Amino acid sequence: MGRHTSLVYRGLRVGVLCFIMSEVFFFFTFFWSYIYYSKVIGHMWPPEGIIPLYPYGVPLLNTVILVGSGFTVTWSQRCLSSGDREQALVGLFLTVGLGVFFTYVQACEFFATSFTIADTVYGSVFFIMTGFHGIHVIVGTVFLAVCWLRMWRNHFAPSHHFGFTRAS
Repeated sequence: MGRHTSLVYRGLRVGVLCFIMSEVFFFFTFFWSYIYYSKVIGHMWPPEGIIPLYPYGVPLLNTVILVGSGFTVTWSQRCLSSGDREQALVGLFLTVGLGVFFTYVQACEFFATSFTIADTVYGSVFFIMTGFHGIHVIVGTVFLAVCWLRMWRNHFAPSHHFGFTRAS
């Protein structure tokens, strides 16, 4: 019924906080490796023969998609908290759609590169970073799709939507 004790809520919050911190450190290692290798091979970064993606093309589009999904999920949360279930469903549906679209665009980006994961450390770091970020987005999209189904089935109330809050 969703009636948890304060101790259970605190445990859930600590668990989510630990998960978020593990994600921060996980992605920090990727950024650190990128920075480290760009300094080690700094006189030639990206390495010779590697043509990086144009940053104002597909990468910028995916950034706009992710920022947009942040707005729609926040809108959905605020609507749910204020009791407007219909608008919350619309906002969450848009968020899930943006997550799916991001994944599609990232797949297109992978095929558009002129290098592979085997092409120097640049290719390895690029595909590891973007690949794990893509998996991260896919998992988040699945979480939010499940939340949309739960919201559609009236499992959330304005004062009770802990699962949705943590998934977003």
